[in-house]
Amino acid sequence: MDLTFTLINIPTIQDSQNMKHVVDIACGNKHSIILTKNDEVYAWESNNSGQLLGNSTYGLSITPKLILSNVGCISCGDNFTMAVTRNGKVYGWGNNDIGQLGIGNYESKNMLRQTVSVQRSNSLWGQIPPVSQAGLAGGASNFENKNITPQLVGIPENLIVDKVTCGLNHTLALTDKGIIYAWGGNKFGQLGNGNQTEFCTPVVVSQMENMRWVDIAALTNTSIAVTEAGRIYVWGDCRGECISTPIATSSFNVHDTFGHYGPSIMHKPLILNEKPDILGCLGIAFDDSLTSDFKIQVEGKCIYVHKVILKICSLHFRTMFEHDWAENNQSVIEIDKVSHDVYKAYLKYLYTNTVDLYLINTFEKVSELFDLANAYCEDNLKKQCIYRIKQGITISNVAYFYSFAVKYDTKELRKFCIRFAVIHMRAVVKTENFAKLENENLMNRFINEASRAGCFKN
Repeated sequence: MDLTFTLINIPTIQDSQNMKHVVDIACGNKHSIILTKNDEVYAWESNNSGQLLGNSTYGLSITPKLILSNVGCISCGDNFTMAVTRNGKVYGWGNNDIGQLGIGNYESKNMLRQTVSVQRSNSLWGQIPPVSQAGLAGGASNFENKNITPQLVGIPENLIVDKVTCGLNHTLALTDKGIIYAWGGNKFGQLGNGNQTEFCTPVVVSQMENMRWVDIAALTNTSIAVTEAGRIYVWGDCRGECISTPIATSSFNVHDTFGHYGPSIMHKPLILNEKPDILGCLGIAFDDSLTSDFKIQVEGKCIYVHKVILKICSLHFRTMFEHDWAENNQSVIEIDKVSHDVYKAYLKYLYTNTVDLYLINTFEKVSELFDLANAYCEDNLKKQCIYRIKQGITISNVAYFYSFAVKYDTKELRKFCIRFAVIHMRAVVKTENFAKLENENLMNRFINEASRAGCFKN
């Protein structure tokens, strides 16, 4: 196979103060979008279905245009785009012939003529519409086709959406309550609601009682979701078979699930070497008694590790082994005050850079792992724990995790808790965890932050 790589030059200006830091990128059939560090979405290239909100003589645009601000997550379908704002709302734009936008209709005109002119701006990308307070780049009245302007998807207002992912012509949205909504094409059952009828409004993906989804993925007409316990489910086009409700798989990660059930296209980067890379070898070596030179005993169970790997990957163990600690001369050390599963997950993280969801399968364990990461100065592990905690925020525990965020000075988690609490405040103040806020000052801080976020405006 002949592979050709093309370097894409994005227009910039020389003023370094206006340079954009890109944190994510997504591509459709003939359009691309990027998300910048300051939460702005830009799009460019082909514009035949209105994916860009821009205009040119031939319906194409090679200049990135500012589309939406205050965005935390992006995804592209074939000819449409979805974005989640920081306050958990979903917007979509582009083609909508089978309800891809989830806005309750199938309108999808391709006319791009703007009815009012846009003033030129001295921004990085050249001519960009100004961003309104609602986060849209320009108002809806600037375009003859309302579906060329980002449209708010009809997710219930009391829910916060954490992530969206797009297939060819369908979208999955994961909410803060662990529920997945889906809309758009459903020829192969990819919406996961038990039938093969397309929907132009969000429908709930089938799930068993007490099940909670924590991650989602989509590729062409195949959908995948991960449960809180780490089990991976798939539905839609599964090697030519139409599966209309999620079925459990034996896969351990999303990539392998796509490789087994998904379309016959590359589902992850090709590695032209059958041998595992260094990270793969490290993962195999973890808890291997044959190669281990050091054992850590927790709750009476041994975990087999390697001193050199612990020294390289952990400041805590490097200090232990390089200084005159008693443990430096021992082949077995015993750890107390930490559960076996949590400490094993921490050690496995050092080998693989991922958190094992089979070990960390409750939010009590996530909190305990965060405590350990904080004590051992593992900042990246703390970030992974915060991501997992955000997936499990509920009315009953949001006050607890707010207190947790204040205790550890985690601004991202604290703000997330406040955004969630603003929507559910009447129920939150009746919870046991709200009554247990450590002291009156913390409770006042919680209420004051919620007030500044708009909780008591009405």
